[in-house]
Amino acid sequence: MNNLVLVGGAGGIGRSLASRALDDGWDVIVMDLEQSLAKHPPERDIQSRMIDLTNPPSISRAFSEFNSLSGFVNLAGYIQGLSSIENTASKEFDEVINLNLRGAFLVAKEALPLLRVKGGSMVNVVSGLASHVRPNYGAYGASKAGLINLTKTLALEEAPKVRVNAVGPSAVDTAFLRGGTGRSDENEPLSLDIEKYIKLTPLARMALPEDIVGPIMFLLGSDSNFMTGQTLWVNGGGYMP
Repeated sequence: MNNLVLVGGAGGIGRSLASRALDDGWDVIVMDLEQSLAKHPPERDIQSRMIDLTNPPSISRAFSEFNSLSGFVNLAGYIQGLSSIENTASKEFDEVINLNLRGAFLVAKEALPLLRVKGGSMVNVVSGLASHVRPNYGAYGASKAGLINLTKTLALEEAPKVRVNAVGPSAVDTAFLRGGTGRSDENEPLSLDIEKYIKLTPLARMALPEDIVGPIMFLLGSDSNFMTGQTLWVNGGGYMP
């Protein structure tokens, strides 16, 4: 059976992705913070393991019992407040970069040798803010832009054995907009004006987790066998690079 690891899989997109992958015949393992797994424990036949992308030993332990992987998705992401670069504290900037970019680097190093065994596929979830730059999202946007570069570099270095691609969603209606799963109570004020956001989106609604799941499954599967180093933008037409 094909096995699939979802890092950050207890979040809104991750839960929908885990359910879809299970329905499609994958053996699914969700990795996330202890508090995230406690708040949203995996259902059905989905396994779980604790991981903290800011803690290298935690990452090594999470992958220690695997011999190979068919698929790997990094959904982990963290945003801290909204402020200009000038008003962003160095500590806040470092925390965002540490989880979103350095954490992605560390977890990729663990996953890649396992993916090579089966010739698997890696998908990184980035953000439209990586390229569609907006004020007050500087640290987060920079971290996700770096992750796109990391995705392209890995695609070149790991070809032809492992394919590495990315999905770049717009804002998705999940707890991430309310502080994030595991790192908050998920009840913080919304980080954007949803009504205004919808007016600027040609498809005239917010993205739902299910909207992101399909493109991820496409990149994991055989229909994308000749794709690597690519970013699929999923934003309802709000950004067309």
